[in-house]
Amino acid sequence: MKYPALDVDGADDGLLLAVVDDFSPTAADQHDNIVTIFFADSASRDRARDGIVNALPNAVVTARDVDDEDWARRSQENLAPITVGRITVTPPWIPKPPAKALAKAEALKPRKRPDLSPQPRSRSLQPLTHEAQHVVIVIAPSMGFGTGHHATTRLCLAALQTFDLTGGRALDIGTGSGVLAIAARLLGAREAIGIDYDGDAIQSAHENLARNPAVDHVRFDVADLRAIPLGQADVVTANLTGVLLIQSAVILLDAIASGGSLVVSGLQISERDDVVKAFGQGRVVWEAEEDGWGAFVVRR
Repeated sequence: MKYPALDVDGADDGLLLAVVDDFSPTAADQHDNIVTIFFADSASRDRARDGIVNALPNAVVTARDVDDEDWARRSQENLAPITVGRITVTPPWIPKPPAKALAKAEALKPRKRPDLSPQPRSRSLQPLTHEAQHVVIVIAPSMGFGTGHHATTRLCLAALQTFDLTGGRALDIGTGSGVLAIAARLLGAREAIGIDYDGDAIQSAHENLARNPAVDHVRFDVADLRAIPLGQADVVTANLTGVLLIQSAVILLDAIASGGSLVVSGLQISERDDVVKAFGQGRVVWEAEEDGWGAFVVRR
């Protein structure tokens, strides 16, 4: 399978991603000094190319079609396991580290008392609110974010560890690789459902679920959050884009069950105030940022 893509050189990463956000990119990959951005179809790619050229005249933009196998090979050369709190996300070609060994190593680290007060501009990941064993998730690189190597995914993984998921129902909106749904189940949710409008993403999520055979009660469906009733869940994760978060804020808030939490990410720091304002009916109880990206937890 080939994917429409743009190679962009000579542009600030944050500005570049802000420009292409309006053209529905499906993934981004940085190799050396070039950022490769993928799109669902050639028309979206071509519109994005024109947008980049107009907004960033000094950038060098090249359109091409990328083989999925080539993207995975390049990813395999660069990706290593990522650990966030007590969650390690590892690609399948690296031997899965024993969870007991990771838990022992984690136990040796100095721990701080958790701070659950609102944190308007925290720049570091917050400590855990409860002790539990380390978990390992195997995720293969694909055309979507979610391997753990993008800041928004790491922020979501950190946010999920700031409250107790035990026995709750989890809903992951824009699931991509499925990593957040799988993580929610491993952190104690009784069941997790991931939805995405992209059929390729759902196929990838199913494949990743199969790579984690110990994980059960996780389901993935092709669905558009704006076109179906979501029901309610004790924890909702929405790693989307700033624009889509603003447009869908009311729908996302309605998906939170009484006493539940909504993890919001995918926004750039420059969009932070507008996104938080859109979720004004909720209360921000946790917030963090990394590499120019932001995330926060909202409770009704």
